[in-house]
Amino acid sequence: MPDNGASQAKPAPATTNGAAAESKRQRVRVLISALGMLPVLLILCIGFHFLSEGRFFTGQNLGIVLQQAAVNTVLAAGMTFVILTGGIDLSVGSILAASAMAGLTLSKMPELGMLWLPAALLTGLGFGVVNGALIALLRLPPFIVTLGSLTAVRGLARLLGADTTVFNPSIPYAFIGNGSLTLIPGVASIPWLSVIALLVILVSWLVLRRTVLGVHIYAVGGNESAARLAGIKVWGVLIFVYGVSGLFAGLGGAMQAARLYAANAPAARPVLRTRRDHRRDPRRHLLRRRHRLDLGHAGRRVDHRRAVERPDPRRRLRHLAICHQGPGDHRRRGARSLPAAGLRQNLKGSART
Repeated sequence: MPDNGASQAKPAPATTNGAAAESKRQRVRVLISALGMLPVLLILCIGFHFLSEGRFFTGQNLGIVLQQAAVNTVLAAGMTFVILTGGIDLSVGSILAASAMAGLTLSKMPELGMLWLPAALLTGLGFGVVNGALIALLRLPPFIVTLGSLTAVRGLARLLGADTTVFNPSIPYAFIGNGSLTLIPGVASIPWLSVIALLVILVSWLVLRRTVLGVHIYAVGGNESAARLAGIKVWGVLIFVYGVSGLFAGLGGAMQAARLYAANAPAARPVLRTRRDHRRDPRRHLLRRRHRLDLGHAGRRVDHRRAVERPDPRRRLRHLAICHQGPGDHRRRGARSLPAAGLRQNLKGSART
């Protein structure tokens, strides 16, 4: 019997080693999940440093990079709230431009110039709350609502600035965009834009991970119906997250206005390219738009023709190519460029034959 007890006690060390190995693997997975894309970013920075012959990690260049990334960081923090609920906000660019335009316009008024920063924040917050109300109360899809807001708010931004760029070199609180917080005098400093972005990230993390509201946001994103049955006011959570997204977009607009001393509506770059935007792209195919012209027939085989616009950026003239095609033949047999004025004469001559 003692021998049997000794034999049964032998596998215990192996079990302990297996549990320790599993615990170690679990810690490695948690560490990788926490780091995310940070190792990739560090590798890219090291590569840029060597490619630029050691100029990437200089203090001046790092300050410029931090300033340029600050606005996008604030927008990403607001978008995080929306995405956690299973939604999307396509209008942040337009809200940013409208908020910056409203703030710059108000800053040029001598008696109200100091209120331009709260005005920009409230403008973004208002647009975000409207988006959230349409989604939460009218049960409209977030994609459709924010896609419509993208165009509507961009139009409002153009109206506010009369479709021009608004400048104000003496804008109050300009230090936000171009000043730096001195950490070590003469040695190290950090731009105020980066300080604001870090504070936004910290506040967002505290709300999402250390408050009951953050738990409700995760619950709505996990299962909206279950969250509603659990007593969570889903409509309130949705209005809150889209309001936060709009507020942070307004903050981003204020940061950009303070950095550039200017605001313009073209800053509202659409997230999605429309067909009209694509036609304006100079890289489009030379034979992009095709219009079929049916010339009719008089008891004989129909001769289908296709007129194609060929933009000429050097001469700013549009030439038309007439492509002869027979029924069922969609291959381009031959194309010759004609001036637009000679199209009618060519078509009449073809119709007579």
